[in-house]
Amino acid sequence: MWTKTRLDKALETLACSKNCLPEDVSYYRDKLVELAKETIDENQVSYLSRVYKGLADETRLRMVSLLKVREMCVCEVMAALNLTQPTASHHLMILENAGIVKHRKEGKWVFYNISGDPFVERLLQLRR
Repeated sequence: MWTKTRLDKALETLACSKNCLPEDVSYYRDKLVELAKETIDENQVSYLSRVYKGLADETRLRMVSLLKVREMCVCEVMAALNLTQPTASHHLMILENAGIVKHRKEGKWVFYNISGDPFVERLLQLRR
């Protein structure tokens, strides 16, 4: 487990490389914490984490490729990718929770399409 003692030792080593006196370590640590608070937007980090996790699966990337072409019901996605209903629904739910796709219901049918989020749209346009 990472303890404060280890952290302080690591900071002392780093502080020494920055020509700080050992008694300046707590000040240095406070400055690093302040820098993190100023530069890291926790909401943005959470959002990006969800989007990237949503796209970090080959099956979901295949689904997104299909849904970029047109809206599809779950059964069409299942047939196109040779998936079972539970597997297709699971992946579509992850994509929806990530904000990548959205759904609409028409009677008993559920149709999915790309969400329209500008950031997601830019990501989906990236090519190798």
